[in-house]
Amino acid sequence: MPRGVFGIIRPVMSRVAVVGVVGRTNAGKSTLVNALVGEKVSIVSPVEQTTRNTIRGIVADERGQLVLLDTPGLHKAVGELGRILNRMARRSAAGTDITCVVFDASQEPQLEDIGWMQRVSKERPEKVVFVLNKCDRQPFFERMFRDAWAEACAQGEGDQGEKRPEPVWIKSCASTPGGAKAVGDALFDLAEEGEKLFDDEIVTDYPRKLTIADSIREKYLAKMHQEVPHEMGVLVKSIKEERGRWSVDAEVLVNRPSQKPIVIGRGAETIKYVRKCAERELSDIFGVKVAMELWVRVEPGWMKNSRLLAQMGYLGELV
Repeated sequence: MPRGVFGIIRPVMSRVAVVGVVGRTNAGKSTLVNALVGEKVSIVSPVEQTTRNTIRGIVADERGQLVLLDTPGLHKAVGELGRILNRMARRSAAGTDITCVVFDASQEPQLEDIGWMQRVSKERPEKVVFVLNKCDRQPFFERMFRDAWAEACAQGEGDQGEKRPEPVWIKSCASTPGGAKAVGDALFDLAEEGEKLFDDEIVTDYPRKLTIADSIREKYLAKMHQEVPHEMGVLVKSIKEERGRWSVDAEVLVNRPSQKPIVIGRGAETIKYVRKCAERELSDIFGVKVAMELWVRVEPGWMKNSRLLAQMGYLGELV
């Protein structure tokens, strides 16, 4: 450890925590993470199962640093990819300093919401925040969520009557300016002193290939809604860097030949729209001009292909 005029120079300590942001699909986790970070680091869409990877968003201010793990939302799994996403969500919640469960409280508690409550009640993490999101909507089912938590605790009581963790309850509207502030305050209050894990200027360590793929997929979700989204994947083949310019080669994978013309669109209208929107957004994110070649490939059963899933980052580290 370095020494100064007055003896040992100790690193400046601040509040630091790794936070697992979990919950059922479409509860508003990605919107909350983006609001806390202050920049877009996670794909946002009204379509379910939008987030497919665990994304780290980094919040830094004078209080310290929060590392947010935005996870795939729990849902009724259909197919191998659905099961993989659910495993990723559960695994990402383990080993974090704080568990932050986001509920869409504009709806009555769903099966997945109850599942997260039962898991928290059973595993007893020391630090838990329950976010009742979308509090700007009516009706708002706060009472039903609190009752559901009480029931989950009652069902999980053991013979020894061990004390259950009591979550910090926060009402939030993550989609509005300042709507996430109360959540950030609660997380920093629970964080403990430690050394920062990242430099302050870093907002995410998410691999850029996955950021590019997510941007493309988000634009398709916005354009096509429910037509093909869950049977469509995006694989970034290469990024060629030149001075102030990136040339990106990416493929859109579909399961069946009948889906290819839908993804391309009449007169290539859809694929051109997606390419232009993604190029514009990625240029803003990375600060360079992004030019993209986008192709559509029929790859039957791609959601069961472990090599392709690994290349898309669904099986752990990107390869």
